[in-house]
Amino acid sequence: MAFKFLSRGSLKSEKATLGTSLWSGLSIGAAIRIVLRFFQFVLGLTIIGLYAVDLDRARKAGVYIDSKWVWAVVCGALGALVSLLFMLPLIKAWFFFFVDAFVFLCYLVAFGIFGKMYIPENPEGNKGIVRMKNAVWVLLTNMLLWFATMSYGAVVFWKNRKASTRLTGRGAQHV
Repeated sequence: MAFKFLSRGSLKSEKATLGTSLWSGLSIGAAIRIVLRFFQFVLGLTIIGLYAVDLDRARKAGVYIDSKWVWAVVCGALGALVSLLFMLPLIKAWFFFFVDAFVFLCYLVAFGIFGKMYIPENPEGNKGIVRMKNAVWVLLTNMLLWFATMSYGAVVFWKNRKASTRLTGRGAQHV
C-alpha cells in the first residue's frame, strides 16, 4: 500500500534514518545527475548575470543592443530552466536527452561566438574585456556539463531501448 503511514495514524515514532531519508532511494548515478544539474543551473544564472550587464548598460544608454549578447542571455535562461526542470526526481531526464543536445548546441554556438571575439583579445587593463574573457570560460564549462548529461542520457536511453521487460515476457527490467 502506498500510504502505510495512514493506517498507523501517526508518524511520531519514526526517526529520520538512512532508510527513511530522501537520499536513501537515490542511486549514485541519480545523485551525480542532480549535482550536475545543480551546477548547470548555477552556471546558467551566472551566464545571465555576466552578459545581461552589457545589455542593461546598452539599454540605459539608448544604444543598439547586440544580438550576440541577447543570444548568450537566452542560452543562460534556457539552460537554467531546463536544468531546474530536469532536476526534479519524477522526470526521467535521460528520456529527453535530445533536449540536452539542443541546449549543448546553443552553448556551443555562444562559446564559438564569444570565444572568437575574446580569447585572443589582450585586455590591457580593461575590466570589461577581462570580465568577458572569464565569461567565455564559464560558457565552456557549462557547455561541457551539458555535453556530459547529453552523453549520459543518450547511453541510458539506448541501453533501455533494447532492454527486456515483463510486458514482453523476456524478463524483469528496472528503469
